[in-house]
Amino acid sequence: MKRALILIFTGAALWGTIGWYVNHLYTYGFTPLEVVALRVTSTAILLVIYFLITEKKVFLLQSPVDLKYFIGTGIFSIMFFNFCLFTAMDYSTLPIATALLYTAPIIVTILSRILFQEAFTKTKGMALFVSMLGIIFIVELIPFDIQTFNLMALLFGLGSGLGYALYSVFSKYALVKYHSKTITLYTFIVAMIGSLPFFPYEKIAILTEPFALYYAIGLGFFPTAIAYIVYTIGLKEVEASKAAIFSTIEPVVATVIGITLFQEAFSFIQALGMLCIIGSVIMLQRVPKQKKTNITAGL
Repeated sequence: MKRALILIFTGAALWGTIGWYVNHLYTYGFTPLEVVALRVTSTAILLVIYFLITEKKVFLLQSPVDLKYFIGTGIFSIMFFNFCLFTAMDYSTLPIATALLYTAPIIVTILSRILFQEAFTKTKGMALFVSMLGIIFIVELIPFDIQTFNLMALLFGLGSGLGYALYSVFSKYALVKYHSKTITLYTFIVAMIGSLPFFPYEKIAILTEPFALYYAIGLGFFPTAIAYIVYTIGLKEVEASKAAIFSTIEPVVATVIGITLFQEAFSFIQALGMLCIIGSVIMLQRVPKQKKTNITAGL
């Protein structure tokens, strides 16, 4: 459990740096959908090169039918949630968009109960409540002000939460037959193919600028390729619902980046939110281990 926790925390912390790369790419004129295409394409290329050099067996599939898992993780999760997340950032701010993304633990817990028969204990319920309360505090959604309420940000934010949740669900099925490396590789290969119609071909010249190229490649490497590999390894050792709650460390990291790099204000209520999220993780660590869930039934 401790090893899985460290892996999931590492992956989520790297995800917390996404906004830094995305905001810089926006300054070069890229749209949210184009940034999604850049992210999945750079990630897929990096992973293919790396595994061709180090571990060719990762490319092996037991059956072409298994591509259904990677269509799930690549299209219905990665592409969908990235588009919704980056669009939510456009309509609001990085902390608010990240907080709405983290409605995912609620969705994962519900789906895991239905699909994987994972128990929904009082401790899980309390941890979910405390973690979501913490996110609300971090982005200071209390008190609610109708004058500043943005419906589009809310809808795209919730959409990102749904797409994010589906990664844990589809990965849980794929892990029955495949290593996390194979899952991550094919997830981004499929996502790259799906993003080809949206790739900013007419803006390729922008990527000849060193910093623009760095942000595009960095987005695919640090908060994507590395983050997904370590997160998926951790997911193999814990229930999907617990992993989703553990990963709520991401908005904490996003908030810290906002404070240290962009000199954003940091209030007492936001500090309280961080404590709530960390407290929910500690609560989950105290839940007794359960028997491994049988998830051999295919989608």
